[in-house]
Amino acid sequence: MIRQKGSRLSVTLVICTIFALLVSGCGSKAATSETTASQGTSTETPAATADAVREVKHAMGTAKIKGTPERVVVLTNESTEVALELGVKPVGAVKSGVGDTWFPHIKAEMDGVTELGEETEPNMELIVSLKPDLIIGNKVRHEKIYSQLDKIAPTVMSEDLAGQWKVNLALYADALNKKAEGDQAIANYDKHVAEVKDKAGSKLSTKVSVVRFTPKAVRIYQKDTFSGVILKDLGFARPASQDKDNFMEVVTKEQMSLIDGDIMFYFNADYDESKAGTKMQEEWMNDPLYKTLEVAKNNKAFKVDEIIWNLSGSIKSANLLLDELAGYADKM
Repeated sequence: MIRQKGSRLSVTLVICTIFALLVSGCGSKAATSETTASQGTSTETPAATADAVREVKHAMGTAKIKGTPERVVVLTNESTEVALELGVKPVGAVKSGVGDTWFPHIKAEMDGVTELGEETEPNMELIVSLKPDLIIGNKVRHEKIYSQLDKIAPTVMSEDLAGQWKVNLALYADALNKKAEGDQAIANYDKHVAEVKDKAGSKLSTKVSVVRFTPKAVRIYQKDTFSGVILKDLGFARPASQDKDNFMEVVTKEQMSLIDGDIMFYFNADYDESKAGTKMQEEWMNDPLYKTLEVAKNNKAFKVDEIIWNLSGSIKSANLLLDELAGYADKM
């Protein structure tokens, strides 16, 4: 009987030992999971990750965005470019800045996208009807309607435009849950810059002037502009009048010399069929003072596309502008 009791006791001890080991193993796995999570590696299932709420700080506050947005509304031309570059087709976007359709270089990708009116006055009713899960705007354009937009869907606002296009791209990529794609887009751009620099070589010492002819004024574009950032990245020299960390200056005919350089790229603001920007450009270039400029004497003034150089304002246009500058290398 004693042996029987001993045998039963031994069996009981073995069972208890196995159970203890199993519990210990589970506890070890739980502890490992906790440690891994604390080190920044998510152990959540894909479904849990997709539903996670992220906080994105922006110019108007903090937006709480659930997972990866699928119905995105973009309210600036530059944010439209970013969305498309990162593989996101918006459900709605403000109209392109010229004409009645999308800019030519993005038109094919915008088929089926609802047009929401002007950047400065987007159609709120249409935005509501699209049931977005993310709205991207800009403080300069949309500060007054931010509270209305934020009631429709989480809204992310960039601080500024033009010279901040790379900063804005990073913000929008974060909001879209596409940070890796955003980083890759900038890496590809940097590689493109390096290629153009190699091709330009000694031509980088060329003083590049950028001028815009509008219906009522002539502007010189300085370093804190879309094209200015790209010229700076390439390392091109600028005329003294434009070698400033500003956006632009309006010049008069008496200040004609300020538009001069070794080479001049100009674009015309033609808002309608009247071509008023072009008429201003022709008036200036027919003026005797213009004939005294180096760009006039050397025939180094070239008209470029305002959409690419000024209006679109982000990554797609940046790469197109780089290609265009590379094509002018032999003319510098």
